Amino acid sequence: MLEVTVADMTPQEFKTMIGDLIDQKLADILGDPDDGLVMREAYRDRLIRQKKAVAKGERGKPFDAVKKRLGIA
Repeated sequence: MLEVTVADMTPQEFKTMIGDLIDQKLADILGDPDDGLVMREAYRDRLIRQKKAVAKGERGKPFDAVKKRLGIA
């Protein structure tokens, strides 16, 4: 196993490590708010479609179009 000391890390690696540690500690303290909930099949299917679309390089609607549709443009 390769061991890296803090002194050997780049500033970005150190920042990433600290962020990961904070995320893990918060998850340990707060727990998963969705634990025990059941995901509806239609929602699951939608997430899978979106994931595939993003993997193919597709993106959502432009922000300005969404603002206009919501009447907040």
